[in-house]
Amino acid sequence: MASHPVLGKRYLYISGDHPLLFTDNETNTARLFGTPNANPYVKDGINEAVVAGHSQAVNAAQTGTKAAPHFQLILGPGQSEVIRLRLTEIDPQTLSTTYPDRGNPFGSHFDTVMQARQKEADAFYARITPDSLSADAKNVMRQALAGMLWSKQFYNYDVTQWLKEHGLADRASLQHSSIRNKGWFHMANADIISMPDKWEYPWYAAWDLAFHTVALAMVDLDFAKDQLELMLDERYLHPNGQLPAYEWNFSDVNPPVHAWALMRVYTIERALRGEGDIAFLKDAFHKLMLNFTWWVNRKDPDGKDVFGGGFLGLDNIGIFDRSSPLPTGGHIEQSDGTAWMAFYSLTMLQIAVELALHDPAYQSMASKFFEHFLWIYNAMDPLGAQADGLWDDEDGFFYDVLRLPDGQAQRLKVRSLVGLLPLAACTVLLPDQVQRLPEFMERVNWLYEHRPQLVGNIPALRDPGPNNRRLLAILDETKLRRVLTTMLDESEFLSPFGIRGISQIHREHPYVLNVAGAEYRVDYLPGESNTRMFGGNSNWRGPIWFPMNLLLIRGLVTLYAYYGDEFTIECPTGSGQQMTLWQISQELSLRLSRIFLQDADQRRPVYGGLEKFQTDPHWRDYILFHEYFHGDNGAGLGASHQTGWTGLVAWIMKTSSSVTDFEAAFEMLSARQKGPRSPSNRSQARESEVSGSLPVEGMP
Repeated sequence: MASHPVLGKRYLYISGDHPLLFTDNETNTARLFGTPNANPYVKDGINEAVVAGHSQAVNAAQTGTKAAPHFQLILGPGQSEVIRLRLTEIDPQTLSTTYPDRGNPFGSHFDTVMQARQKEADAFYARITPDSLSADAKNVMRQALAGMLWSKQFYNYDVTQWLKEHGLADRASLQHSSIRNKGWFHMANADIISMPDKWEYPWYAAWDLAFHTVALAMVDLDFAKDQLELMLDERYLHPNGQLPAYEWNFSDVNPPVHAWALMRVYTIERALRGEGDIAFLKDAFHKLMLNFTWWVNRKDPDGKDVFGGGFLGLDNIGIFDRSSPLPTGGHIEQSDGTAWMAFYSLTMLQIAVELALHDPAYQSMASKFFEHFLWIYNAMDPLGAQADGLWDDEDGFFYDVLRLPDGQAQRLKVRSLVGLLPLAACTVLLPDQVQRLPEFMERVNWLYEHRPQLVGNIPALRDPGPNNRRLLAILDETKLRRVLTTMLDESEFLSPFGIRGISQIHREHPYVLNVAGAEYRVDYLPGESNTRMFGGNSNWRGPIWFPMNLLLIRGLVTLYAYYGDEFTIECPTGSGQQMTLWQISQELSLRLSRIFLQDADQRRPVYGGLEKFQTDPHWRDYILFHEYFHGDNGAGLGASHQTGWTGLVAWIMKTSSSVTDFEAAFEMLSARQKGPRSPSNRSQARESEVSGSLPVEGMP
């Protein structure tokens, strides 16, 4: 029996005679820090008893804050055993009046209930899975989504209490301490959160969570919305506006993708339910304003709209540790940091436009973020050739810039996702939006008349383009072609399984920089990192990462909404095969999906050379959703059980199989701006929930 002051009592019934093991959820300080444990029964006690055989590690009195039944089973090849457990609020005294079979909680009705739940689950996944998918793809998609649901976990962390337990009882004592998270005294987490890695070490990260919500919205829309709201709650969001990064350093800087995820989930709900939750969008927008202001005030060191921020989630992608003082002095002007802020500005513009369609007062906020984007755009690519700018016109690529203390600067010419990210910074306005936002367009026209230096080389939002739509983007058509030529080159970024983190060109031509007698280099490493660079345990120097691939796909689809079929380019580069941007987005989606699907030899790239998983019928159809994937062969790397953002493959599979006619999908969703859908149209919207999500990702 478990008792909780709020939840009350719960009883766990176990079929058969199996002992219960009890311990307490307390840190084993003796193991970790060499100091005596305050309690003899600590959080790894059950593991010690079961794995190491140390029976004294669990409480013989059978009390504690952690408990588990101990099953000892011996199974031969091909054999199985059923374990029956039932957690309920029904106490043993009332069993006979509640359950048939003389109060047996595991009678025939138990199997009936389990069978009914199985049928319900089958029906649920059948409804959201496209019929056009193969049986294998349906299996992959279902497991990806089931993993997202499984990764929910209650997370309890009161930072003030934690600091007190480490001898820091007040804010004055924190001033002279180097303890982590000391600035997050306000934080009190006591919520169910989607974990990137529930199995190995439960923790949450703000940018991981944003991607989680996009996949979760397919199966639990309300939970996805709750997760986005949670990170903006006053118990989480710092008073200065910073979003918490992750447990071991809330003050680190994650990429600003929260607003994008918010708009994505809002759009999915609009397609599912016929209308979006404006109150949800409005409340989050106001709090995101605080976060946006934090970025502007804290991560633009020279006040010239060129942003930094450290790793920005991309751990070891750069030549230096971007979160630490540089060996050269000075600082790095980050192409990805600046592109992230352009992306953030345009997403906030999208939200403001959507809100302005319901409340014209938000037109001024749309104007604010339009101007923010213009300044960032011009910082990334100012008028006239710039020897020390982020854009390298000779290479046709964006790079980080090393700014030295004496003012000199040097481009760090590493071909990486850092230079591809500007592709994602784009949005399109529809004709109907332009007509309904006269104050916003008046400001746009004023800027074109009175601030020509801001708009001199930007795709013209003032003037309609193809299909009478208007574009805001970092890349104009010329730069777009140059960046895509590099990105779609199979000798550089384009892998059979998606876009690599770093160009394959660095395999034969590593980037090397010598500073004060020390050599710093970046090689192409398609698999695991060959060192624990910068204290991290992941590798961005070649592998394929789902979140970044998704944002590139999003950029391609948004740009297609503007350019349409008139814009084509070779894909792969040098193949002679011309594709539209829409077709390229579908090609990338198929390559990402291929990681998990059986090939002609019935082998899954995700399992690489693991023959047990490739050939054993008991294992080969159970999919692991890894953290990232080998840049050459697609094998899974990193945390093997981490569904997290890799669960996005379910969303990618659904969109790539459900959407065949971009314009039909685009017009279907954009038509709602002429008025809310009638109830009779909601079934069609529900069936096309993702048909309207990926293609119009860039647009409100």
